[in-house]
Amino acid sequence: MKFDASKAAALNKLNKFVEENLGEYSRLRNFDFGPEKRTNVSCLSPYITHGVINEREIIEKSLSKFSFSKNEKFIQEVLWRTYWKGWLELRPNVWTDYLIELNRTREHFKDNQDYKNAIEGKTNIECFNYWVNELKENNYLHNHTRMWFASIWIFTLELPWQLGAEFFMQNLYDGDTASNTLGWRWVAGVQTQGKHYLASEWNIKKFTNNRFNNIKLNEGAPPKISEKTYSIVKQDFGNTNIDDRNLLIFENNLSFETSDFQNNEFKKIYLISNKNESRSIKLSENVIKFKSLLINDQKERLNNKSIDCETVDINEIKNIGEKVIALYPNVGENLDYLNLNSLKFDFLYRKLDQYSWQYCNKGFFNFKNYIPKIISTFN
Repeated sequence: MKFDASKAAALNKLNKFVEENLGEYSRLRNFDFGPEKRTNVSCLSPYITHGVINEREIIEKSLSKFSFSKNEKFIQEVLWRTYWKGWLELRPNVWTDYLIELNRTREHFKDNQDYKNAIEGKTNIECFNYWVNELKENNYLHNHTRMWFASIWIFTLELPWQLGAEFFMQNLYDGDTASNTLGWRWVAGVQTQGKHYLASEWNIKKFTNNRFNNIKLNEGAPPKISEKTYSIVKQDFGNTNIDDRNLLIFENNLSFETSDFQNNEFKKIYLISNKNESRSIKLSENVIKFKSLLINDQKERLNNKSIDCETVDINEIKNIGEKVIALYPNVGENLDYLNLNSLKFDFLYRKLDQYSWQYCNKGFFNFKNYIPKIISTFN
């Protein structure tokens, strides 16, 4: 497993996957053959999370190879992250409440030996221990494995899902506030009330080609229960006057030259670096470095186009001055920083988000009915 931190590497990975492996994606996508055998999945999520390549680029590339019907499962998986983001944007208090619960849970479990054994890969479950080490070393896990991992964490090890979600965010290159938080909630049974995901020995053995033994799990656990429900918060995702302003770009939009705003005139572009000092969830050294390298890569590409650009720490935003506008950072750490420090800016929203998020008011099975309509807006 290798994720070079550059747009060139992302495009190379995309092109190679589409040309050589996309045709078998639907049949093989659920198999985890191990970190050295990842050709059955695209491994593009670390780049999508940071906006180095976007959903439109990926989907258009896939459709240049195969028809929509042959590509449908792959396209759905690409747009899952778009859906999760939209769902959370309409219910931002889910993230706020999660952080409150996480702080309380951290304190309660700080000396818990079962928790320490879990994050150190020292449980009595062989596959789980393997995945802990794989996550720390490669900063990536197969999507199916993430579901198994979360289920074992919650229902067999009986640890709080909030701490598991934090562990993923700390170590995943593609750690994304929406998909990570809501994914863990879904496994636990509190995202879709009463519907949880239970890992099973037969399923793990089948989809790992019997790589593991000693898989004794709690396969009859009931879903976790939450008393909280979240109503949709009406939001305006409209854009405002753009030109002749300083532009802020956060870590989720690191490909300005292919963005919807590439032809607008900005006074200067500021790439915002958010290290651990300002984060509620402290990221691993590998993840912070990956983000930093991606920001450097974006800066180099902008400099090559003679665009006035500077990288600044998030704590320096207040010194940039007036006439500031920002590419929307999405619900998460960067938006939290702006809100906590009363930094009010106009935001610019991607066309894909503006159009897609209106269909995120219900479940994904409703959302996927609109995918052909969403794709039609690309043209």
